[in-house]
Amino acid sequence: MTIEKSPDAFRTISEVAEDLGVLQHVLRFWETRFSQIKPMKRAGGRRYYRPADLELLRGIHDLLYKRGYTIRGVQLILKEEGVAYVTAIGRGEVLPRKSEMALLGAPAPGTAKAAPRVGKAPLARPIGEAPKVIHKLSNNQAEALRAALKDLGDARKLLDNGR
Repeated sequence: MTIEKSPDAFRTISEVAEDLGVLQHVLRFWETRFSQIKPMKRAGGRRYYRPADLELLRGIHDLLYKRGYTIRGVQLILKEEGVAYVTAIGRGEVLPRKSEMALLGAPAPGTAKAAPRVGKAPLARPIGEAPKVIHKLSNNQAEALRAALKDLGDARKLLDNGR
């Protein structure tokens, strides 16, 4: 028989991980990506999450796992809308107002043109026909791509270290 904790009680990392359905190392990784997550740490480094921490984590979990946002997208929401907004998403009180692509300045789905192949010359081009113009990424798109690649690299390091 397990005893139910009070809603105001602090939670251990294992309790929070079980509540959210994620592994403990995911929560530790999120702490490195979201400065707003600040569990109390006791001697020996044991983490204790306050009820407000758990609510914020639920919002982050919702955005990442249910709504398909990237870590960078959630970081932008936290920066633009604040912790209370993300917490309210976790409680189901609000829905995100913007899509991640809108946050990153990307075109709406179905409106972007296919990117030309970069790095390979065309096999043959009729005489007098100009080569295709290759468009550069906007600064926002380039920054979003760099952030996503960094997140992927960091996740890969975590996975490699976990083996």
